[in-house]
Amino acid sequence: MAALRAAKQALRREIKGRVAALSEAEKRRQSLVVSQKLFRHPKYVSSQRIAVFLSMNDEVCTQEILRDVFKRGKTCFIPKYETSSNHMDMLKLNSLQDMETLPLTSWNIRQPADDDSSRDEALATGGLDLILMPGLGFDRFGKRLGRGKGFYDTFLERCDKHPKGKPYTIALAFKEQMCQEIPVDDNDVLIDEVLYEDK
Repeated sequence: MAALRAAKQALRREIKGRVAALSEAEKRRQSLVVSQKLFRHPKYVSSQRIAVFLSMNDEVCTQEILRDVFKRGKTCFIPKYETSSNHMDMLKLNSLQDMETLPLTSWNIRQPADDDSSRDEALATGGLDLILMPGLGFDRFGKRLGRGKGFYDTFLERCDKHPKGKPYTIALAFKEQMCQEIPVDDNDVLIDEVLYEDK
């Protein structure tokens, strides 16, 4: 177990270094390539209820995706992390303007305030069709290296128990985040697909 944790930590450092070396322009370019791939994806086209992460600087930018979700009239949910635990809910985002009003967390991510009880929670109101997954690293077998908090793994376990079943999961990645193989344990949930700029 300790060896696995050490392997993950080493890989996190390596990937962070590769992504940190990317220019802002290159991250923007790859983000648009990945977004366009998503917009053509049959699962995205057919999904009505979608969870979208609000990207950090070292992740594929989801701004265009959010814009497209609202343009197509889909229902959008965003993460609300509880930093004291590994609990995460997906809460409804009403519009791009709504997003601008959300407070910033210590990680510099916008998310609904703790006392904001006005928003639908995805699993309490019909489940999700599709979850767009962030992460630090991915491989072609659906293995994902997160940031070590387990937010998405525990959320996907809750989705499994939902009457609608587990949503389809698509990770969005820079090609520099792709690895030969990610070391995983039994708690790591596999994702269905990774979108990145391949040759």
